Amino acid sequence: MEGLTRRQFLKYTGAAVASAALLGPGCAAQPDEAGADQRSSAPAADQAYLAVARGSDPAAITQAAIAALGGIERFVRSGDDVIIKPNICVDYHPPEYAATTNPTVVATLVTLCLGAGAQRVRVMDTPFGGTPQSAYAVSGIEEAVRAAGGEMEVMSPVKFVKAAIPDGQDITEWDVYQDILDANVVINVPIAKHHSLARLTLGGKNLLGVILRPNLMHRNLGQRIADLTSLVRPTLTVVDAVRILTAHGPTGGSLNDVQQTNTIIASHDIVAADAYAATLFGLTGADIAYVKASADMGLGTMDLDGVKVEEISV
Repeated sequence: MEGLTRRQFLKYTGAAVASAALLGPGCAAQPDEAGADQRSSAPAADQAYLAVARGSDPAAITQAAIAALGGIERFVRSGDDVIIKPNICVDYHPPEYAATTNPTVVATLVTLCLGAGAQRVRVMDTPFGGTPQSAYAVSGIEEAVRAAGGEMEVMSPVKFVKAAIPDGQDITEWDVYQDILDANVVINVPIAKHHSLARLTLGGKNLLGVILRPNLMHRNLGQRIADLTSLVRPTLTVVDAVRILTAHGPTGGSLNDVQQTNTIIASHDIVAADAYAATLFGLTGADIAYVKASADMGLGTMDLDGVKVEEISV
């Protein structure tokens, strides 16, 4: 099984992962007899299941959170093709409005991945306000990523492919960006913010940026996001809560709705990361339909009492 793409690997290991509902994505799966690559394995005894870093320097807290998980080398290996998926939804708000992911957080992840030997690190999203080119520029992410040595990619319509979702409960196929399915590593980097329909945009909701017709997901949104998560399954989720948008999301527009929380949340378990991020808004994972649906499908755990959470001040 040498040379498996990430998509092929997930297909072969999906059944084993689904049986590990309480352990989070991939936690119970072991390398097969041919030594297939395991990207989302359970943390070692000295590693956090979920890391929360707080401090005034976005780069430093991003580095600290990843270090607490065992370092970027736990997720990225020499020669890897890495895709980082931030939230770049519109082209009319700069970073301080907390509608888009913090550019320093994204650039820091690019630097870490390249330092681990990644062959290529691309950053991409499908904005719904403005063109990708203008949204990439206004967000500040393009400039930061290029300075860090990464690539900004405009997601081409011809690269979306109809993909089966074998474990989907409401949707069983959807058009997904091919490169997301094939990359060795996908790092999901949402900004934590209010959303008028989903209540919060976190890791699960951020995955709508890798599909076509995301507006059609709004019918039975919670379950459909969970179904999509069962296919895409990011290697690592890093929730940007340097600033959070507390109202009028997902686009915001008033600095009165922005709260400076100076926090980064990171885990291999998207459900755990989202469940912790919900607490920043006075909510729990169970209050967010897609987080609860994902937990019910065995894609991760909402119960953080039984896992090692490391909190770091920088």
